[in-house]
Amino acid sequence: MEPPKSPKATANDLLSKVIKPVFGGTYPLPIPLVEFITDYTRQRFPSDPITEIKGADLPGFEGMLRPNKTRIRWQILYNDAADTSPGRIRFTQAHEFGHYLLHRQKRDAFSCRDADMVEWDAVEAGIEKEADEFAATFLMPTDDLRQQVSGQPPSFDLLSHCASRYEVSLMAAMLKWVEFAPKRAVVLAVRDDFVLWARANEAAFKSGVYLPTRKRTIPVPPKSVFHKRNRVGQAEVNAIPAQGWFPREPAGMPLTEMSVVSDQYRLTLGILLLPDAERRYRREEESEADDEGLESTIDRFERYGKPIIR
Repeated sequence: MEPPKSPKATANDLLSKVIKPVFGGTYPLPIPLVEFITDYTRQRFPSDPITEIKGADLPGFEGMLRPNKTRIRWQILYNDAADTSPGRIRFTQAHEFGHYLLHRQKRDAFSCRDADMVEWDAVEAGIEKEADEFAATFLMPTDDLRQQVSGQPPSFDLLSHCASRYEVSLMAAMLKWVEFAPKRAVVLAVRDDFVLWARANEAAFKSGVYLPTRKRTIPVPPKSVFHKRNRVGQAEVNAIPAQGWFPREPAGMPLTEMSVVSDQYRLTLGILLLPDAERRYRREEESEADDEGLESTIDRFERYGKPIIR
């Protein structure tokens, strides 16, 4: 028996072996989720397909995947509240589709609510992260996204272009983009002068440049553009010493901040960019980090009742 494929491999197989051949070797962007999910599962899994995907009043929940009593049909429900953006709905649908493909033999049903963020055990956290990895890869095909960002300087104009192309949130586009960042990069969200979450790419994480928000509360440096007294309403770029954010960086190491403010949600999204690390810097305190810099942040923020930036 072959070992199960990873979430990313599962998504990539669907894109390369099913989606692209059906559409003449190209991606139909944005990926037509509802039609594909129902048609594909009916043909591939005729004994227990997904037969219905619909919005519902789900106070405290973002989405659900559940079977009927005999487990021969499955249903995806998503929160269709008035303030739910199309990007957020699409991510919820793709996330639940990921649960169906990866986990439906392990659980009777799946639901996502605010409290799950703090109540997960290790297994629960693992399957939610896997569903998010599947959703992000399926909605934003890796080869197409690489073509969009390759050789382009980081900017919120570029990320907004990607968000529109794949019909995802700006936040989701940021979190996927950071995987391709050519230098050390950290994406983050800030509210009230404290970092809500952050994700570092591998180059940054290995050099000790990450913000372990699960371990401790991290304030914004006073001279940072993310500090509320320094913020402006539009996207802004700022240069400060890297030691302002990361004290173990050498003196003279520059850091570029990029930020965009949403007054509606009292939230600032941003990017921290650094040059390559000096050779003497190595990955330290690996066990303490607990993969903080590389964890999925979509499942911790976007899918559990938090505001989305479109």
